[in-house]
This record gives sequence, structure tokens and C-alpha cells, in this order.
Amino acid sequence: MRKILIIGSGKSTAYLLKYVLDKSVVENLFITVADLNIESAQKLIGNHQNAKAIKLDVFDGASRAEAIKNADIVVSMLPARFHIDVAKDCISFKKHMVTASYVSPEMQALDEDAKANGLILMNEIGVDPGIDHMSAMQVLDRIRDKGGDIILFESFTGGLVAPESDNNLWNYKFTWNPRNVVVAGQGGAAKFLQEGAYKYISYNRLFRRTEFLNIEGFGRFEVYANRDSLKYQSVYGLDNIKTLYRGTIRRVGFSRAWNIFVTLGLTDDSYTIDDSENMSYRDFVNAFLPYSPSDSVELKLRHALKIDQDDIVWDKLVELDIFNANKRVELKKATPAQILQKILMDSWTLSEDDKDMIVMYHKFGYELNGKTYQIEANMVALGEGQTYTAMAKTVGLPVAIATLAILNSKIKTPGVQIPIAKEVYQPILKELGTFGITFHEKEVPYLGYNPLNN
Repeated sequence: MRKILIIGSGKSTAYLLKYVLDKSVVENLFITVADLNIESAQKLIGNHQNAKAIKLDVFDGASRAEAIKNADIVVSMLPARFHIDVAKDCISFKKHMVTASYVSPEMQALDEDAKANGLILMNEIGVDPGIDHMSAMQVLDRIRDKGGDIILFESFTGGLVAPESDNNLWNYKFTWNPRNVVVAGQGGAAKFLQEGAYKYISYNRLFRRTEFLNIEGFGRFEVYANRDSLKYQSVYGLDNIKTLYRGTIRRVGFSRAWNIFVTLGLTDDSYTIDDSENMSYRDFVNAFLPYSPSDSVELKLRHALKIDQDDIVWDKLVELDIFNANKRVELKKATPAQILQKILMDSWTLSEDDKDMIVMYHKFGYELNGKTYQIEANMVALGEGQTYTAMAKTVGLPVAIATLAILNSKIKTPGVQIPIAKEVYQPILKELGTFGITFHEKEVPYLGYNPLNN
């Protein structure tokens, strides 16, 4: 039997494992799921005859090497920082590898060794990055194949709560890593192109510079800019493009309210709070406000940030229970961002019956035979519950499909790569379509750049 090793059995592994198990008889597969928490891996496998769970400490080099040596292909579902050791072992034992994470400099440095050994190290094959690459390149290549010149490309993705589970004023719950939400946008100004000009948005203004979009059947959303929209400019073959803008999707009103936390400094992760473990939520908020012997925390906050009492933003803050004097932070030497994350998790953690939603939107502008055209494309994926979430589906399925495509030699080009070649994206997008992950395209009058950001 052909042996697949999956290292890690976290949240995104459920769909991945289900896909390869469902294919295991026809494709002659045996799947080993390796995790430090063997109970988690065993739960996903059940009693399937073509799979087993093994306990594996990824830091145990000998055990890791032994597991990789016995596989035909390795899927790393570990946190991104742990991929590199797995990748080096894969090269040593001449095994292909698949991950959903961004290509790190250390991973890219393995490109020559991978090519020399005829190995594929496929990265960025999740949802974002992953499905965004493939769905964008499919349209971009189609436009170029008919002689069009790309002049505009915008792309946005969001992990959100499904409409039937949307029951708070923020219209948001954590569907993935909460920490990434709290610290989003930090580390430098957002950078993008608009009508040939470089544009920048500093972190303190990021959540007040939003654009809006509509998804048929799901209503209105807002987007804020990613830190570096130009990261894939050359990779996508868009060196001469006039407008290139990538961002994150939220429901309308989220960003204005979130900006309150940014303005106060509650998202800062660069220093720790003294005596944080003994703070109440109310103490935490008050620590960032001026001293007053008479004014309440609520009054000081409204005054400092000019929030009217009847403003929906105020209601959103109250809903999070941040003024509670009885709830304790209970985190020692915590950063403001860590404390804020704990507070938000009280309100934004998905309940057992909650479902999540992935929304992706692309806009393409191009010139052909002296005329300008615009295409809009969107995809919405809905989760089924706590295990088979939309996030797990859109991350795990592309990984699984790519793994099988590499095993079956449908993807042959060796090296460290991301899914931007037709050889990769065509079969994967086709297979994703059978699971309802499809893009709805329409041609609309060319509108060019959004004047809000001019």
C-alpha cells in the first residue's frame, strides 16, 4: 500500500483525513496520523482499517526521521515554525511534502536540494494562502491567454461566523487562531498599489480605511488592507499592474469598533503588564485611561474616545463585559494583546452548535482590444459544526487533493512551490468543485480603483 504520513491532528486535519480515508481503498492508501496527543489523532481515525495513530514528538529527531522514512509522502499540519525540520528529513529520505503554510526563507532555501532529488515541497495549499492563489491564477491566466492586459487585481478573504450563528453585535467569532486576530496588521504599514501609485496605511489608521463589498445572498461586508499586498506581485506575473490590493473581510462595523482597542493600546504585544494576574477586566481597561478621583471607567472611556452613549460601538464594548470588576485576567506577566485575547475568547469562542463561514472575493480589471473589462468572483463555504468547519474544509481539502495528485504524478514539477501553475491548480480546483467549493463569476462595468483610498 502507498503510505501517507500526516503529522499533526489539529483543527484543520478533519477534512484532510476524511478525504484520504474515503479514497484509501480505491487508491490503495494507508494513512498514519502522528501527534503528541495520540487520543486526538485516534478520535479522527476511528476504527478505519486503513489508518493508524502514532505518538510523535516532533522534537524527537530519531522518531520523526523513522516515521518519515516509512512514508511515501508527508503532510505537515504542524505550526509553521516546525515545518523546516520535517522538510529536511523529507529531502534526506527522498519524500514529497505538503503543507498549508507560507513559504519561509528557510523552506525556500531547500529549493535546489528538492529539485536535485526530484521532490515536490508544496506549500501554501490551504485557503488563504491556497485557494486564493489557485482561483486568482485561473482567471488571470484565462485573461492573459486571450490577449488581455491585467490592470487591476483585488483579493479579500475572511473567516467569519455563519449567518445562523451570528448572534452578537460584532457579527464575529473566532474561527481560527485568536492571537492572529488580535495582532492583525501590526509590524509595519499596509502597502498596496492604486492607479500606479504606492499607497500606505499605518497601523493606527488601518481599521478606519475600509472598503465595502456585497456578496449575493450574504449581504454587505467591509475589508481592511493586508500588511503587504505586493508580496505576490511578481509571483502572479503582475509587474506592470496599476492597482493591486489584498485584504481581510469582516462584517460592516467591525473595524470601527476594533479601532477602539487599537487607539487605547490594548492590542500591543510588545511589553507586559505588571501584576496582570490580579487585575480585573475593569482594571485592565482603566490602566489605559487617565486618573480621575470621581469619573467612572465608562465615563472616562467615552470621553477619551468621544463615544456617544447611544453609539452602537458603545453597546459592542459593553457586550464584551470589559467593565466587569469581578472577572480576573489570571495571566501572569501578560501583554495587553494577550489579556485582550482572553477577554474576547469569553464572548467569541464558537459554541458547540455554532457554524463558521469562509468568504473570498476577487476583482479583476483588464484591457483587451482597446476596451476595459471587470470580473468579480466570490466563494462562500459554510461549516457543518465543530469538527467539520468551513475553515477545516477549505484548508484540509486542498492539502488532501494535492497530496493525492502528487502521489498519482498529476503534479510532477519538483522544487519548493506554491499552487500557481496550471498543472497544480486545474485538477485541485476541479476536485474542490465536487465539494461545493466553487467561485461565482460575473462581468460588470469596469469601475477601476475605489475613490475612498485615492
